Amino acid sequence: MALVERIPAQSYVRLRLNRPDKRNALSPELLHELAEHLQQLEADAHARVLILEGAGPAFCAGADLAYLHQLTELSPMENWYDSQQFMQVLWRIYTYPKPTIAKVHGPAIAGGCGLASACDIVVAARNGARFGYSEVRLGFVPALVGVLLVRKIGEQRARRLLLTAETLSAEEAERLGLVSYVVDDEQLDSFAAELATRLASYSPASLRLTKALLSSLQGMSAESALHYAAGLNVLARTTEEFRAAVASFLNRESSHKPGSAP
Repeated sequence: MALVERIPAQSYVRLRLNRPDKRNALSPELLHELAEHLQQLEADAHARVLILEGAGPAFCAGADLAYLHQLTELSPMENWYDSQQFMQVLWRIYTYPKPTIAKVHGPAIAGGCGLASACDIVVAARNGARFGYSEVRLGFVPALVGVLLVRKIGEQRARRLLLTAETLSAEEAERLGLVSYVVDDEQLDSFAAELATRLASYSPASLRLTKALLSSLQGMSAESALHYAAGLNVLARTTEEFRAAVASFLNRESSHKPGSAP
Protein backbone atom coordinates (compact mmCIF):
# COMPACT_ATOMS: atom_id res chain seq x y z
CA MET A 1 0.00 0.00 0.00
CA ALA A 2 1.28 3.43 -0.92
CA LEU A 3 1.95 5.59 2.12
CA VAL A 4 1.40 8.72 0.01
CA GLU A 5 -1.29 8.71 -2.68
CA ARG A 6 -1.15 10.99 -5.71
CA ILE A 7 -4.62 12.08 -6.86
CA PRO A 8 -4.49 14.17 -10.04
CA ALA A 9 -7.12 16.74 -10.98
CA GLN A 10 -7.43 18.84 -14.13
CA SER A 11 -4.93 21.55 -13.17
CA TYR A 12 -3.66 20.56 -9.72
CA VAL A 13 -2.70 17.46 -7.77
CA ARG A 14 -3.54 16.16 -4.32
CA LEU A 15 -0.98 14.31 -2.22
CA ARG A 16 -2.70 12.30 0.50
CA LEU A 17 -0.82 10.94 3.50
CA ASN A 18 -2.11 7.38 3.69
CA ARG A 19 -1.54 5.79 7.09
CA PRO A 20 -5.05 6.30 8.50
CA ASP A 21 -4.66 3.54 11.09
CA LYS A 22 -1.63 5.44 12.49
CA ARG A 23 -3.24 8.88 12.09
CA ASN A 24 -0.81 9.45 9.21
CA ALA A 25 2.15 9.45 11.58
CA LEU A 26 5.46 10.30 9.95
CA SER A 27 7.77 7.36 9.34
CA PRO A 28 11.00 7.26 7.29
CA GLU A 29 9.14 5.35 4.58
CA LEU A 30 6.32 7.89 4.36
CA LEU A 31 8.76 10.80 4.26
CA HIS A 32 10.72 9.07 1.51
CA GLU A 33 7.58 8.61 -0.61
CA LEU A 34 6.50 12.19 0.02
CA ALA A 35 9.90 13.54 -1.04
CA GLU A 36 9.81 11.46 -4.24
CA HIS A 37 6.35 12.74 -5.18
CA LEU A 38 7.37 16.34 -4.53
CA GLN A 39 10.45 15.98 -6.71
CA GLN A 40 8.47 14.45 -9.57
CA LEU A 41 5.66 16.99 -9.39
CA GLU A 42 8.00 19.97 -9.63
CA ALA A 43 8.62 19.00 -13.27
CA ASP A 44 4.96 18.19 -14.05
CA ALA A 45 3.56 21.15 -16.00
CA HIS A 46 -0.02 19.90 -15.54
CA ALA A 47 0.23 19.90 -11.73
CA ARG A 48 0.21 23.67 -11.26
CA VAL A 49 -0.92 23.61 -7.62
CA LEU A 50 -0.34 21.08 -4.83
CA ILE A 51 -2.87 20.16 -2.15
CA LEU A 52 -1.52 18.22 0.85
CA GLU A 53 -4.11 16.25 2.83
CA GLY A 54 -4.50 13.24 5.09
CA ALA A 55 -6.56 10.04 4.90
CA GLY A 56 -8.78 8.98 7.78
CA PRO A 57 -9.68 11.10 10.82
CA ALA A 58 -6.38 13.01 11.13
CA PHE A 59 -4.30 15.24 8.88
CA CYS A 60 -1.08 14.08 10.54
CA ALA A 61 -0.36 13.22 14.17
CA GLY A 62 3.38 13.87 13.95
CA ALA A 63 6.16 11.33 14.32
CA ASP A 64 5.46 7.62 14.58
CA LEU A 65 5.77 6.75 18.29
CA ALA A 66 7.20 3.30 17.60
CA TYR A 67 9.87 4.86 15.44
CA LEU A 68 10.59 7.50 18.08
CA HIS A 69 11.38 4.65 20.48
CA GLN A 70 13.85 3.27 17.94
CA LEU A 71 15.58 6.64 17.75
CA THR A 72 16.70 6.28 21.36
CA GLU A 73 18.89 3.37 20.25
CA LEU A 74 20.57 5.27 17.42
CA SER A 75 23.93 7.00 17.56
CA PRO A 76 24.14 10.81 17.34
CA MET A 77 25.25 10.53 13.71
CA GLU A 78 22.34 8.21 12.84
CA ASN A 79 19.94 10.63 14.52
CA TRP A 80 21.49 13.45 12.49
CA TYR A 81 20.78 11.66 9.22
CA ASP A 82 17.24 10.89 10.36
CA SER A 83 16.63 14.55 11.21
CA GLN A 84 17.97 15.54 7.80
CA GLN A 85 15.24 13.51 6.09
CA PHE A 86 12.42 15.48 7.72
CA MET A 87 14.30 18.74 7.26
CA GLN A 88 14.62 18.12 3.53
CA VAL A 89 10.90 17.37 3.18
CA LEU A 90 9.95 20.56 5.05
CA TRP A 91 12.36 22.60 2.95
CA ARG A 92 11.13 21.06 -0.29
CA ILE A 93 7.54 22.00 0.59
CA TYR A 94 8.51 25.47 1.81
CA THR A 95 10.51 26.23 -1.35
CA TYR A 96 8.24 24.33 -3.76
CA PRO A 97 8.01 26.53 -6.88
CA LYS A 98 4.23 26.18 -7.21
CA PRO A 99 1.45 27.16 -4.78
CA THR A 100 0.89 24.67 -1.95
CA ILE A 101 -2.30 24.25 0.07
CA ALA A 102 -2.61 22.24 3.28
CA LYS A 103 -6.18 20.93 3.53
CA VAL A 104 -6.59 20.13 7.23
CA HIS A 105 -9.74 18.26 8.20
CA GLY A 106 -8.55 16.77 11.51
CA PRO A 107 -5.68 17.03 14.00
CA ALA A 108 -2.37 18.41 12.70
CA ILE A 109 0.01 17.87 15.59
CA ALA A 110 3.79 18.30 16.05
CA GLY A 111 5.45 17.32 12.76
CA GLY A 112 2.01 17.27 11.13
CA CYS A 113 1.51 20.89 12.12
CA GLY A 114 4.98 21.55 10.72
CA LEU A 115 3.98 20.07 7.35
CA ALA A 116 0.92 22.33 7.26
CA SER A 117 2.90 25.43 8.21
CA ALA A 118 5.40 24.72 5.42
CA CYS A 119 2.59 25.19 2.88
CA ASP A 120 1.71 28.59 1.43
CA ILE A 121 -1.95 28.41 2.43
CA VAL A 122 -3.68 26.40 5.17
CA VAL A 123 -7.39 25.67 4.80
CA ALA A 124 -8.96 24.20 7.94
CA ALA A 125 -12.26 22.53 8.83
CA ARG A 126 -14.03 24.61 11.45
CA ASN A 127 -14.95 21.74 13.79
CA GLY A 128 -12.58 18.93 12.88
CA ALA A 129 -9.21 20.63 12.52
CA ARG A 130 -6.87 20.99 15.50
CA PHE A 131 -3.34 22.38 15.60
CA GLY A 132 -0.54 22.06 18.11
CA TYR A 133 3.11 21.38 18.86
CA SER A 134 3.24 18.68 21.54
CA GLU A 135 6.99 17.98 21.45
CA VAL A 136 7.91 19.42 24.87
CA ARG A 137 5.33 17.18 26.56
CA LEU A 138 7.31 14.18 25.30
CA GLY A 139 10.73 15.56 26.13
CA PHE A 140 11.52 16.51 22.55
CA VAL A 141 12.44 19.85 21.02
CA PRO A 142 10.23 21.28 18.23
CA ALA A 143 13.39 22.26 16.41
CA LEU A 144 12.71 21.96 12.69
CA VAL A 145 9.03 22.85 12.87
CA GLY A 146 9.86 25.80 15.12
CA VAL A 147 12.00 27.44 12.46
CA LEU A 148 9.09 27.60 10.01
CA LEU A 149 6.59 28.54 12.70
CA VAL A 150 8.59 31.64 13.67
CA ARG A 151 8.69 32.68 10.02
CA LYS A 152 4.96 32.12 9.70
CA ILE A 153 3.55 33.78 12.83
CA GLY A 154 6.46 35.60 14.49
CA GLU A 155 8.60 34.81 17.52
CA GLN A 156 6.24 35.87 20.32
CA ARG A 157 3.30 33.80 19.09
CA ALA A 158 5.62 30.89 18.31
CA ARG A 159 6.94 30.99 21.89
CA ARG A 160 3.39 30.56 23.15
CA LEU A 161 2.64 27.55 20.98
CA LEU A 162 5.99 25.77 21.29
CA LEU A 163 6.41 26.23 25.06
CA THR A 164 2.84 25.57 26.20
CA ALA A 165 2.16 22.68 23.78
CA GLU A 166 -1.47 23.81 23.74
CA THR A 167 -3.88 22.57 21.10
CA LEU A 168 -5.68 25.19 19.04
CA SER A 169 -9.03 25.13 17.28
CA ALA A 170 -9.11 26.13 13.63
CA GLU A 171 -10.43 29.59 14.50
CA GLU A 172 -7.78 30.14 17.19
CA ALA A 173 -5.08 29.07 14.73
CA GLU A 174 -6.50 31.50 12.17
CA ARG A 175 -6.32 34.37 14.68
CA LEU A 176 -2.63 33.59 15.29
CA GLY A 177 -1.85 33.48 11.57
CA LEU A 178 -1.22 29.74 11.34
CA VAL A 179 -4.39 29.13 9.28
CA SER A 180 -5.40 31.09 6.18
CA TYR A 181 -9.07 30.09 5.80
CA VAL A 182 -11.57 28.39 8.12
CA VAL A 183 -14.56 26.79 6.41
CA ASP A 184 -17.40 24.54 7.47
CA ASP A 185 -16.30 20.91 7.52
CA GLU A 186 -18.62 19.84 4.71
CA GLN A 187 -17.29 22.63 2.47
CA LEU A 188 -13.60 21.89 2.99
CA ASP A 189 -13.09 19.74 -0.10
CA SER A 190 -14.94 22.04 -2.49
CA PHE A 191 -13.31 25.18 -1.07
CA ALA A 192 -9.80 23.73 -1.43
CA ALA A 193 -10.56 22.51 -4.96
CA GLU A 194 -11.93 25.91 -6.03
CA LEU A 195 -8.95 27.70 -4.52
CA ALA A 196 -6.50 25.36 -6.26
CA THR A 197 -8.31 25.81 -9.58
CA ARG A 198 -8.17 29.60 -9.21
CA LEU A 199 -4.45 29.59 -8.41
CA ALA A 200 -3.81 27.24 -11.32
CA SER A 201 -5.37 29.80 -13.68
CA TYR A 202 -2.66 32.35 -12.87
CA SER A 203 0.71 32.67 -14.58
CA PRO A 204 3.07 29.91 -13.34
CA ALA A 205 6.08 32.19 -13.83
CA SER A 206 4.45 34.98 -11.84
CA LEU A 207 3.58 32.64 -8.99
CA ARG A 208 7.04 31.07 -9.00
CA LEU A 209 8.81 34.44 -8.87
CA THR A 210 6.43 35.74 -6.19
CA LYS A 211 7.21 32.70 -4.04
CA ALA A 212 10.93 33.23 -4.61
CA LEU A 213 10.54 36.82 -3.47
CA LEU A 214 8.68 35.87 -0.29
CA SER A 215 11.18 33.14 0.59
CA SER A 216 14.17 35.44 0.10
CA LEU A 217 13.03 38.50 2.05
CA GLN A 218 13.79 37.05 5.49
CA GLY A 219 16.98 38.54 6.86
CA MET A 220 17.40 41.10 4.07
CA SER A 221 17.69 44.80 4.76
CA ALA A 222 14.98 46.94 3.18
CA GLU A 223 17.46 48.24 0.60
CA SER A 224 18.71 44.76 -0.32
CA ALA A 225 15.14 43.49 -0.55
CA LEU A 226 14.15 46.32 -2.89
CA HIS A 227 17.17 45.66 -5.14
CA TYR A 228 16.28 41.95 -5.21
CA ALA A 229 12.64 42.76 -5.99
CA ALA A 230 13.71 45.04 -8.85
CA GLY A 231 15.69 42.17 -10.34
CA LEU A 232 12.67 39.87 -10.10
CA ASN A 233 10.60 42.51 -11.90
CA VAL A 234 13.08 42.39 -14.78
CA LEU A 235 12.78 38.60 -14.96
CA ALA A 236 8.98 38.72 -14.84
CA ARG A 237 8.73 41.31 -17.62
CA THR A 238 10.81 39.21 -20.00
CA THR A 239 8.57 36.12 -19.85
CA GLU A 240 6.20 35.18 -22.66
CA GLU A 241 3.40 34.92 -20.10
CA PHE A 242 3.86 38.58 -19.12
CA ARG A 243 3.85 39.74 -22.75
CA ALA A 244 0.72 37.71 -23.49
CA ALA A 245 -1.07 39.02 -20.39
CA VAL A 246 -0.27 42.66 -21.26
CA ALA A 247 -1.40 42.16 -24.86
CA SER A 248 -4.65 40.56 -23.67
CA PHE A 249 -5.30 43.42 -21.24
CA LEU A 250 -4.65 46.07 -23.92
CA ASN A 251 -6.96 44.27 -26.33
CA ARG A 252 -9.74 44.27 -23.73
CA GLU A 253 -9.21 47.97 -23.02
CA SER A 254 -9.30 48.77 -26.74
CA SER A 255 -12.53 46.85 -27.27
CA HIS A 256 -14.26 48.91 -24.56
CA LYS A 257 -13.37 52.32 -26.04
CA PRO A 258 -16.25 54.33 -27.60
CA GLY A 259 -16.53 53.67 -31.30
CA SER A 260 -14.58 50.42 -31.17
CA ALA A 261 -15.87 47.37 -32.96
CA PRO A 262 -18.19 45.18 -30.84
